[in-house]
Amino acid sequence: MNDVLERLRAEATGSPEYPEYDALLAADPDALAASLTSAGLPLWARELAAYRLGLAGDRRAFEPLVLLLNHRDPPRCAAAAEALAALGDPRTARAAAALATNTLRTAYALQPVRLLTALRAPESAPVLMATLSRLLSPHDPYWRVALACVEGLGNLADPRSRAVLVRAQSHPRLAVAATAALRKLR
Repeated sequence: MNDVLERLRAEATGSPEYPEYDALLAADPDALAASLTSAGLPLWARELAAYRLGLAGDRRAFEPLVLLLNHRDPPRCAAAAEALAALGDPRTARAAAALATNTLRTAYALQPVRLLTALRAPESAPVLMATLSRLLSPHDPYWRVALACVEGLGNLADPRSRAVLVRAQSHPRLAVAATAALRKLR
């Protein structure tokens, strides 16, 4: 949490809205939710409000956090995934699954894949298997997403993933992790 707050403080420093940072840190949930719909707030302020609401379990943060989970900036995605995991909203797994399987956004699928693993939802293993299957071509540039799928499948230990993990063993960047994941299957 401190890393996220420090990153957001650094983004806020020097901006005309900087006094808003301290106000958002002290705001109650209703004020945070209101700030999510206020016009003219910078991205860091919206992220801070959504992050705080998510960690507090306030479902008004769901939509803004899903948008941040799909952001091109990895630290924003990671903070959103952390807050969504804490939020406990039943829609989270479906949203993460949609982002992880979107072939147009594969470059930003790392955090949705990790979130699905953390959630251990019924759709987690099937989505990770489908995503990994799609990424097993020899020259696919998204090997980090594929690696997260392999590690996630190992953590989920779903026996249905055996075939795709065996295929992943032939991929040089995935072989060690795939072998470790296979050992964890029931």
